[in-house]
Amino acid sequence: LAMVENLQGASGRGYYLEMLIGTPPQALNILVDTGSSNFAVAGVPDPDVTSYFNTELSSTYKSQGIDVTVKYSQGSWTGVLGTDVITIPKGIYGSYTINIATILESENFFLPGVKWHGILGLAYDALAKPSSSVETFFDSLVRQAEIPNIFSLQMCGAGLPVSGSGTNGGSLVLGGIEPTLYKGDIWYTPIKEEWYYQVEILKLEVGGQNLDLDCREYNADKAIVDSGTTLLRLPQKVFSAVVQAIARTSLIQEFSSGFWTGSQLACWDKTERPWSLFPKLSIYLRDENSSRSFRISVLPQLYIQPILGIGENLQCYRFGISSSTNALVIGATVMEGFYVIFDRAQRRVGFAVSPCAEVDGSPVSEIEGPFTTADVASNCVSSISFHEPVLWIASYALMSLCGIILLVLIILLLIPPRCQHRYTDNDVVNDESSLVRHRWK
Repeated sequence: LAMVENLQGASGRGYYLEMLIGTPPQALNILVDTGSSNFAVAGVPDPDVTSYFNTELSSTYKSQGIDVTVKYSQGSWTGVLGTDVITIPKGIYGSYTINIATILESENFFLPGVKWHGILGLAYDALAKPSSSVETFFDSLVRQAEIPNIFSLQMCGAGLPVSGSGTNGGSLVLGGIEPTLYKGDIWYTPIKEEWYYQVEILKLEVGGQNLDLDCREYNADKAIVDSGTTLLRLPQKVFSAVVQAIARTSLIQEFSSGFWTGSQLACWDKTERPWSLFPKLSIYLRDENSSRSFRISVLPQLYIQPILGIGENLQCYRFGISSSTNALVIGATVMEGFYVIFDRAQRRVGFAVSPCAEVDGSPVSEIEGPFTTADVASNCVSSISFHEPVLWIASYALMSLCGIILLVLIILLLIPPRCQHRYTDNDVVNDESSLVRHRWK
């Protein structure tokens, strides 16, 4: 219960937790991000942050002298790895020694008006930078505090204006599940691979009508649950189908294409509630029993999002769904409707209806099931998602094979090769090339 309402947030700007870092403690607000794995804080003054962690003032800080760079779908930072002690005023009791990156340079990472000063990556060590050998924040907490390997997240920004005011509440429960934060049953879907929280989506419905796409389209090239992504992001083909279905089933005859792409707002008189004009959106997830599924549904109050008023008599709204080139991302647009359980111990993600997901006293999210999966493929994840360790192994295996073939040719021909290929940086799969599409959210 001490962790209930330990988050503050700005709808559209993320949810953050107060943390005390170093000795004597320095108080910083840390963004909660289930789509990355590094714990990092501003380490030098920045025009867009109000506070930063001054390592010189902490007697317990130890630099590891290792440079680290992390890229996101928007923004990046570079810093230095070190360790220090942290405490969480509204969290697990006690102080713990944690790997921490101090951000020395950043680009489009800290944004004007944000209330947070760092990021708490809660995904798996496979995504940790510069390598998976860097123990993640939550792994350190599980080991040192001896808490269960599970955390849960509630974000209470449903229907509230996207303002950046930091007044929305939320809860990050470390080590368990809090019964007061959900209603009804928890439905679990398996984690397909432990890097992001990758899940398997079977189908989408708009206004109760199936999009009828191949289920592999929904998982191209991964489907993840990511609190650090603001919107519901859909692969391009899925996004186009959803937009067409919403436009077809809404009560609005014509809509500017700029609204769907996020470049324009739609405005109504302040006395109107446009949500009745739009359909419900449902996402089907595979149940732990693979022959069953369940669906999580969001009403338009979650994906038609109010922006602070423009003019005296107008209320404007943005479309809370966008297209993606590399993933389907269940971001805050959907997560704000649910209490989400990241059960790492049993390799599953749970969803339950959140009591704070109400607008004007009415729920704006639903969970229903079970449903049969007889109408979908037995596996909707088209291929294994390759990330850093696998790519390095594959690279070395291919290089070894080429070397063996070359050696055999030399022996057979008994002549030296006429030319030799020198491997350059471009021959090695690295974070600046093909891996970026898996690192970026």
